[in-house]
Amino acid sequence: MGASSLFVLGLAITVVVLLSQALAGRIGMPEAILLVLLGTAAGFLPGVPETHLPPEIVLFGFLPPLVYHAAFFTAPREARADVVPITTLAVGLTLVTTFAAAAAAHWAMPALSWALAIAFGAAVAPTDAVSATAILQRLGAPLRLVTIVESESLINDGVALTAFGLAIEALTTNYTPGHVLVRTGEVAAGGVAYGLLVGFVLARVRRRIRDPRSQLVVSLLTPYLAYVPAERLGFSGVLATVTAGFYFGTRGEGMLQPATRVPGQLFWRMLVFLLESALFVLLGLQVRGIVGEVAGHTWSRVALAVLAVAAVIVSLRLLWVFLVFPLARFLPGRHLGFDHLPWRERVVIGWSGMRGAISLALVLSLPVSVHGHALAGRGELIFLAAAIVFVTLIGQATTLPLALRRFGLGEADRARMEQMRTHRAIIETALSRIDELAGRGEVDDRTARTFRQLYEDRLERVRAALDDEPEEEGLTDALMVRREILRAQRDRLRSLYRKGKIGMDTRRAVSRRLDLEDREVRRDVH
Repeated sequence: MGASSLFVLGLAITVVVLLSQALAGRIGMPEAILLVLLGTAAGFLPGVPETHLPPEIVLFGFLPPLVYHAAFFTAPREARADVVPITTLAVGLTLVTTFAAAAAAHWAMPALSWALAIAFGAAVAPTDAVSATAILQRLGAPLRLVTIVESESLINDGVALTAFGLAIEALTTNYTPGHVLVRTGEVAAGGVAYGLLVGFVLARVRRRIRDPRSQLVVSLLTPYLAYVPAERLGFSGVLATVTAGFYFGTRGEGMLQPATRVPGQLFWRMLVFLLESALFVLLGLQVRGIVGEVAGHTWSRVALAVLAVAAVIVSLRLLWVFLVFPLARFLPGRHLGFDHLPWRERVVIGWSGMRGAISLALVLSLPVSVHGHALAGRGELIFLAAAIVFVTLIGQATTLPLALRRFGLGEADRARMEQMRTHRAIIETALSRIDELAGRGEVDDRTARTFRQLYEDRLERVRAALDDEPEEEGLTDALMVRREILRAQRDRLRSLYRKGKIGMDTRRAVSRRLDLEDREVRRDVH
């Protein structure tokens, strides 16, 4: 593809993303669906080149940052409380769905080899939490539901991609059941060990980097340093990337300095948004060529395949949360969550199994040829996977809000109130710290009054938002005072999280505000 074709392709993707952003809020349709529909329409416009996305671009360009970002923003304490339901969904259900979807695809398309059918099953097995959690958080669903869906999506990505990689290897290698078990252990254990090594080494590198721009560059390189070498060594690049992301995400806001965290988070949000959007648009742009590849099949047969696979993955998930979840109570030990997971919440978890960017990335990464021969069935499977993503997004993402409202699980102000109460706690801590500094004579009365007035004003605004009654609260080195206040606030924020009084989302939201204030302090100094 020449430079002019690449320019036209990039322009088409940009226009489609902007149009989708403008239309999604107005018509109430999930943005992913709009991206694919508009991308498909753009693919038929004159002058737009026919697109064939090389599998290597997807595997080594798109997947590492997407997986790393998801792992980085996990909430470990909340996930630990529901580790059994998360594990049964992320491991058990993902593996069962892989083989069930493979059987359904093989039944509908008998010419498929079993290795290719299992690779397809692994591609459509993992859920994409982006759409589901956006809806759950917007409507204020219980935090446990959001945590279970998010954590499941992170782990099942690693499980599915490991199964996908083994299935692709089986296209060119004769595997025995024993070899599959040994190879699975090598891939998984090697990926996790290498991810820990990358995290350990880069942690020491990051501590020595002070320049914010260099910090961002290292954070961008991290997923690729975890993924690519692990794949070349024969391990799971996804598990290595997930491990590295989890390692950094649970250590001091990724061990970035406060001045770097805010632009770093904005950078990563934008990067992930662009990568996910580009994947959906590129899928739409390839529809013209994919339709040509399935033209040899009767459309009734294609529709039957779509319905069969969709019915299997949706019904299997609903059956799983009602039939398998209760069995976990018979496992040894205490399993928090099962005895207090009402059937309404199980329905919502079961209906939150939309497929998205990871499924598209995997199916688009199917090899074009094997042993020098074109891979038969590749186009049909890409079309089938795209249709599955469509069906789950349209059928589940659009009806999930109705289910939440119908079951009374939406509490729109819950997250906002938790954040406001946390703000009140850390502002009160700041006032206490000011009083301590003034009492020890480390600041003069004038400086203490200035900062006390500043934080009392903030406290009044927060209390007004909480409908609280205000209580009586009873410049030699302004920079030192502000830094002491910020340090005390961060200590209190960490303490609130460790004690389980606030969730990870609230901690991050409040921490971002403290980071912004820290940047203001540094800007005032310079």
